[in-house]
Amino acid sequence: MDRIRALGVALLLAALAPAASAQTLLKLDARAAAAAPQTGHLKLGTARSPQGHTLAANSQYLLRDGQPWLPVMGEYHYSRAPAEQWNAQLRLMKAAGIDIVASYVFWNHHQQQPGAFNWAGNRDLRRFVQLARAAGLQVFVRLGPWVHGESRYGGIPDWVVDKMPTRGDDAEYLGHVERLYAEIGAQLQGLLWKDGGPVIGVQLENEYNLRGPGRGEQHIRTLKALALKAGMDVPLYTVTGWDGAVYPSGEVLPVFGGYPDEPWARSTQELPPKETHAFRFSTRVSGDLGAQTRSHGPGTAETDKDKVPFLGAEYGPGLPAMYRRRTLVSPDDIAAMLPVQIGSGVNLLGYYMFHGGRNPPGAGGTGLEESTLSGGYNDTPRISYDFQAPLGPDGQQRPVLTRLRPFHYFLHEHGPRLATMTVRQPERLPATHADLQTPRWSVRAAGDSGFLFFNNHVRQYAMPAQTGVRFEVQLPGGSVTLPSTPVDIPSGAYFIWPLNLELDGIALRYATAQPVTRVDAGAQGLVHVFAATAGIPAEFALPDGVRTLTPGTAQLQRIGSRDGRAISLLLLAPEQLAQLSVLDLAGQRRLVFSEQQAWVADGRLQLRGTGPGPLRAAVFPALPQPRAAGLQVRQDGLMQRLELAGDTAQPALQIRATREARSAPRVLTGGLAGAALQPVPEAFAAAASWSLTLPAALPTKAEDVLLELDFVGDIGRLFAGTRMLDDWYYNGQAWQIGLRQFALQPGATLSLNVLPLRADAPIYIDAAHRPAFAEGQAQVAELRGARLLMVRRVAIAP
Repeated sequence: MDRIRALGVALLLAALAPAASAQTLLKLDARAAAAAPQTGHLKLGTARSPQGHTLAANSQYLLRDGQPWLPVMGEYHYSRAPAEQWNAQLRLMKAAGIDIVASYVFWNHHQQQPGAFNWAGNRDLRRFVQLARAAGLQVFVRLGPWVHGESRYGGIPDWVVDKMPTRGDDAEYLGHVERLYAEIGAQLQGLLWKDGGPVIGVQLENEYNLRGPGRGEQHIRTLKALALKAGMDVPLYTVTGWDGAVYPSGEVLPVFGGYPDEPWARSTQELPPKETHAFRFSTRVSGDLGAQTRSHGPGTAETDKDKVPFLGAEYGPGLPAMYRRRTLVSPDDIAAMLPVQIGSGVNLLGYYMFHGGRNPPGAGGTGLEESTLSGGYNDTPRISYDFQAPLGPDGQQRPVLTRLRPFHYFLHEHGPRLATMTVRQPERLPATHADLQTPRWSVRAAGDSGFLFFNNHVRQYAMPAQTGVRFEVQLPGGSVTLPSTPVDIPSGAYFIWPLNLELDGIALRYATAQPVTRVDAGAQGLVHVFAATAGIPAEFALPDGVRTLTPGTAQLQRIGSRDGRAISLLLLAPEQLAQLSVLDLAGQRRLVFSEQQAWVADGRLQLRGTGPGPLRAAVFPALPQPRAAGLQVRQDGLMQRLELAGDTAQPALQIRATREARSAPRVLTGGLAGAALQPVPEAFAAAASWSLTLPAALPTKAEDVLLELDFVGDIGRLFAGTRMLDDWYYNGQAWQIGLRQFALQPGATLSLNVLPLRADAPIYIDAAHRPAFAEGQAQVAELRGARLLMVRRVAIAP
């Protein structure tokens, strides 16, 4: 009886005591043997360069000089950018962690009329490739002939579309394609990998899922034969693998992609959660990528999965502007895709687009953009191809770039090891990609080491915080359980954590912080850089126990030594990570922290900033003798701090309203999508207009001057006289135009026209940016502000 009473008292006390926080143990078994990579299936091109370097692929990953290679690729369209900007922009891409620059060759940018091709100026493919090589980049040329790229007829010239069948083995069409490929081959002569050049691959066609006589696998085989006939013998041949794409297995490699929203969709509402933010364990296709043709059965990629590596080419670091659906993505919408894609097995992280651009003018005033007026599925701006890209059309650094760079540096440091690791799925999976409650995570492992990938962010959907979480990962040599005590993973968090990672001979059992890079700091030893995960204590399970570190750059955390050299950790806070560039400068890898753009050219550190403020950077390890006119240098603990004073001589802009808006016509629906159509040219008679007068002289110290326009309306167009310089669909994003490229006269007056946005327009704009129409208000066309921003650049000798 006493025992029963005692038990009753204990139960009562337990009931009255504060409830212990719930704990969630997330389990994953990574002990199963992994399949060995296979060779012999792929029949690609010449893999060896004259210097003896090799580039190849097996069934699981790329190999460079026989070692696993997991590069980062970014798209930058040379013919949509001023040639005088190419050199700096390619080097900015390199500094951001890009290894390979990819570009479409738009046939209609080079041969708008039958006859001669134009490879001059902004169309000089050969010079673009040469500059890429000088910047330390490899090159992937996407040949077409049909490329899409939101271009008129997918890049095929009007005169071809008007005369003959396209995208198949029609003899007349192939005759013109053969000449196109011969022209491209001549541009690339001596620049291919087999010649010691940077061109490592070509892509044939795009989103090709057409079937029937003269189409399907046979057409891709024909295009490859024509590329080889034109001399384009390269290590890698690719095709896009989504939307039921068909291709000859073993002759080409499929590449994949994904976007966090669908501007090509018909809906005027928020879309359901996208597959792009959910880990995939059975397929490589990530939702609707906007292919112009619909598949009629499973594609080759579905049966090729165990024969070819998982390569990416179109993971969207932004989204295109389309008239009926104007999505504006956040930096986290983009960056949260990265642990998901890498954690799903991607072994080439390829972006489309990494750099924005502008369409060149077409012959006779015809636009070269995709448009429903020319039978396209979408309406796009005539000129702007901004894409919300990490680097804007004029090289502007967008906030999303600061989120992406750390993942690129991680892949540079750990990619060779990661490429060989097999994807493992957890015990409990989300029911679908719309399941927002079940934790989203995976592990890639090889033997007893691996990386844990987690995502708790989905665009436009609030994810619940995952409370009281610990992970248990079973590896062949035993389980790793982390962290030491349960943690709450905040809503919106995404990260990569290491498991059994060797740090120059020191065993790191796990860390609840993301690896970034490694620096040889000379006398200060070897430094492993990690990034703290916001809201989660940074634990490092080391041989001498578990340490919890506080982020900051004040000092290194020594964890041991090797051959008499210190081995240390440097843990960065999120705001420090956002400023980090990892650059090879003055003979070694260095960490450069700056709010401005930082890169290397001519052996000097380049800083580029916008506005009147000072240019600042912090460098570790310190530069030997940094020099530049007006440069102030001081040592602040670990960091060498560099500063140049700001320039208060900012140019002024005179603004005057010149025409009031008239009543805009109703937005019609129709076209192939059965959705909102861009207004016809005559509709712009209703546009409001402002004159923008530039100062008599632009600052001589400025590398460029950006015109920033903040308007609310439907479509904005900027003119110099009758020449349209740029255009923009309103979506809430700042519209910036670099003015130097237009060679405007001092004191020139520009005109801004804004077509009113009707309150009843059946178009999608994110709720945060859709205008709030007053009761009875039919439309809006308003210029909220306009200003000039001076772009300054300085070169600092090391």
